[in-house]
Amino acid sequence: MRYITGGIALGAALALGGLAGAATSATASPTPIPAAQTQSLYAPSALVLTIGQGDSAASAGVQRAVTLTCTPKADGTHPNTRGACAQLRMAGGDFDKVTKVKEGTACTREWNPSTVTAEGVWEGRRVSFERTFANPCELKAGKGMVFEF
Repeated sequence: MRYITGGIALGAALALGGLAGAATSATASPTPIPAAQTQSLYAPSALVLTIGQGDSAASAGVQRAVTLTCTPKADGTHPNTRGACAQLRMAGGDFDKVTKVKEGTACTREWNPSTVTAEGVWEGRRVSFERTFANPCELKAGKGMVFEF
């Protein structure tokens, strides 16, 4: 009987030791983190930019739309991601500064409105911007690099 009890104790010790070894080896190997869960050192900056024909975003038909990601690197479908990101950084993310019509611009007084929008995140804060230009001349004079697409 002593041998059986000792054998059971030895078997239990080996089984527990094997489980402990398996647990240590399972925790020792690093588990890859999916890309969606990785943390960046930079606040996110990702925008959807549109240009449409009409007097408001709600009624304008979207003619063109692009994506623009500025952090951690310039990327997206915008044709000049670096230039657009640089202009936004210089303006401190203020779209009113970016879309300001240059003084001295001579445009006709026709009413043929175009609306630009920016939706998304700029340096970690939510952005929802809309600006209506009276006509294509004002749009050209005020869109800057950000809405040059």
